[in-house]
Order: sequence, then C-alpha cells, then structure tokens
Amino acid sequence: MTTITFDTHKYIKTLKAAGFEERQAEALADAQTGFVQQVEETRLKELATKGDLRQLELKLEATIAESKAETIKWMFGVATGQAMFIIAILKMFPSH
Repeated sequence: MTTITFDTHKYIKTLKAAGFEERQAEALADAQTGFVQQVEETRLKELATKGDLRQLELKLEATIAESKAETIKWMFGVATGQAMFIIAILKMFPSH
C-alpha cells in the first residue's frame, strides 16, 4: 500500500518564491500537512482487510447455500404437486 508523501520543504520554498513570508509559508505547509494526514487516515479507514473480505465471502457462501436449499425445496414441492395432479387426472379416466 502506498502512502501520500508531502514535501513541506519544497512547498515552503515554492510559496516563498511566490512572495509569501517565511511564517506564512510555514503555516500553510503545516495546514497542508494536516489535510494530507486526514485524507490518508480517511483512505485507510475505507480499505477492506483480508479479514473483511473473508467475512463477506462466508456471508455470501451462507446465502448461496440457503438459496440452493430453498430452490431444492420448491422443486420437490412442485414435482410432488405435478405428480398428484397427473394421478388425479389419470383416475378421472379409468382404463378398461
């Protein structure tokens, strides 16, 4: 994972070259450093760890297994209903 680097020395030199006083340039560099650190902390909070991914994988596997079981249950129910319907129709027309 890469981290954000901020060259405060170069930033201060750039600001001074643009006409800022040393104190102003240092204050801006400090503020910018704080901002960069906040961005980095926020970015790190949003990253998924291997543990997070494993938890998600386990939840998905459980959901898939549950769906499979539900589908099989419905298939047997429909098949049983069809068989009963066919038997009922065949009983209506007795063969001699």
